[in-house]
Amino acid sequence: MFTGLIQALGTIKPLGGDFWKISFISHSLDVILQDLAYGDSVAVDGVCLTVEKISNDGFVATASPETLKRTTLGTMSTQNRYVNLEASLKVGSKIGGHFVMGHVDGVGQLLESRQTATSWEMTFQAPSSIARYIVPKGSIAINGISLTVAEYDSEAMQFKVAVIPITYKETNLSQLAPGSSVNLEGDILGKYVEKFLVSGRNTHNLTENADDYNITSAFLAENGYI
Repeated sequence: MFTGLIQALGTIKPLGGDFWKISFISHSLDVILQDLAYGDSVAVDGVCLTVEKISNDGFVATASPETLKRTTLGTMSTQNRYVNLEASLKVGSKIGGHFVMGHVDGVGQLLESRQTATSWEMTFQAPSSIARYIVPKGSIAINGISLTVAEYDSEAMQFKVAVIPITYKETNLSQLAPGSSVNLEGDILGKYVEKFLVSGRNTHNLTENADDYNITSAFLAENGYI
């Protein structure tokens, strides 16, 4: 589990087969390496990978065929490119973003990036697999970065985020151009709410008072979730 607060930038290079070499850029070595151990999880552009080997400048991980198919890792060229890195969340640590699982829901595209006086406004196209979890003022992970949805067009499945200068500078958002692909992960809370609602409609006779346990839209609204 992660928080969506990027700790370092790195470069990624295929080693052959499903193995990937992730190297850190020089000024961010200590941030990740100081606590990194064999078997740890690291989010690489929002994709949870397991550390299999550690070197002085990075680590090696395996990206499964399913991971390569469903994320931007499968379309990377052999040339080095920047990726966002975040070590897994420790119990008791501050959560400055939101709960990010590292399980990418789909690949979206950057449509537009516009600089304003205080931020960069970036508009993305979302696939249907994640569009249903997007809500205005809700959380979304873009390449592993925890961001807040500023606007959402449900018909076009497009959403806009406002990126502050420090986030733009210290992540790979600054490297994106219109048409660039990004990994998207919806808020895990939305997925559980969807599951409960579907279960509530389809499950019968769980108890003598089954209706008392069904989570409905009305119930969520009454309790401040909608």
